[in-house]
Amino acid sequence: MEKYNGNFKRIGLIAKIKDLVLIVLIFVGFCTSLKAQNIGKQCFKTGADRPELYLPLLKNKNVAVVTNQTGLLSDGTFLVDFLIGNKVAVHTIFAPEHGFRGEADAGEHVKNGTDSKTGIPVISLYGSYKKPTAAQLQNIDVILFDIQDVGVRFYTYISTLTYLMEAAAENSIEIIVLDRPNPHDGYTDGPVLQTKYQSFVGMHRVPVVYGLTIGEYGAMVNGERWMQGSKQAQYTLIPMQNYHKKQRYKLSGRPSPNLPNDQAINLYPSLCFFEGTRVSVGRGTALPFQIYGSPWTKNLPYTFTPKPTAGAKDPFLNGKTCYGENLSLAAANLRQLDLQWLLRAYKNYKNPKQDFFLSNLFFDKLAGTDEFRKQIIAGKTEEQIRDSWKKGLQDFEKMRKKYVIYPN
Repeated sequence: MEKYNGNFKRIGLIAKIKDLVLIVLIFVGFCTSLKAQNIGKQCFKTGADRPELYLPLLKNKNVAVVTNQTGLLSDGTFLVDFLIGNKVAVHTIFAPEHGFRGEADAGEHVKNGTDSKTGIPVISLYGSYKKPTAAQLQNIDVILFDIQDVGVRFYTYISTLTYLMEAAAENSIEIIVLDRPNPHDGYTDGPVLQTKYQSFVGMHRVPVVYGLTIGEYGAMVNGERWMQGSKQAQYTLIPMQNYHKKQRYKLSGRPSPNLPNDQAINLYPSLCFFEGTRVSVGRGTALPFQIYGSPWTKNLPYTFTPKPTAGAKDPFLNGKTCYGENLSLAAANLRQLDLQWLLRAYKNYKNPKQDFFLSNLFFDKLAGTDEFRKQIIAGKTEEQIRDSWKKGLQDFEKMRKKYVIYPN
């Protein structure tokens, strides 16, 4: 009997090896033109580039599309054009912050209109309404969401997704998310938002960097019942193919006007806190989110002067000489926030008439807490500040891991 079992195991092992060889041959056939070391990278696909998964779900449906300039397939085709070319009935386009073409300033009121190319109505979700009304969703069967996010809590596309999910749940409409890479995936960092600081730049109790793709994030919002009235939406995620959370992927375009390149995106979670202070992050220059400075930090070595540009029509500290640092060539850490620049600016800030932090305390909304601001004022070190985040991050990680669908 023991000998028979041994033979049986060997036969089973041979069968498994044959199956494995067959799978490898199929994969290699799919990637025929690739060198072995590039197979993983070259066979990567976004959710938008997997139409075989979502086009059947849109057949004979009235569809509302939520997208912007990043909603591109790998060949450069705009998602809306692709859908129309495949006879999908696109009835409405919803546009997030920065608008349908991604040209509006941060915080700029975006108006409704009509797409000049297709004639489809465009409804802004960053104007009079941040959430679609029942009237705007009348006769809509499916909401299709495809926007490149950057994986940071105060970047508002995840808030737009939440409101869309709420509207979908309230109106019995399915929502389908075409997933895209998160340039800050695979790690978590920063203070976890406290409920009393909830706003459009922070709706949920998550850290500044939450380590989920936008599709995974939507699943978490749904699964944790974070929507108004604890509702849940009919939520479908179209996953990426061959995506790894700690690998970095080329994005399909600038996510917003002032994140023009990888370095700006890398630095964004660390530098965006300056938006709650009297320090510029380079809006109105050629290096937004790659420099920082103010007229009151004259001990710092780099100088620049913000001026109106496309995407920064009236930049903060417009026309004033600012002193700070140029980080455009600095090594950016993709695995944690870097607080050295914020602490250095605070230490060097000399303005007897105006406080470093804006009087509206927008800094606290960005941080999701007032503790971070108070720690800076008290002269706490970066290490001490980071230690205060550990418990919140550990608790969040227990929840986060339930919604991770991609390997590291």
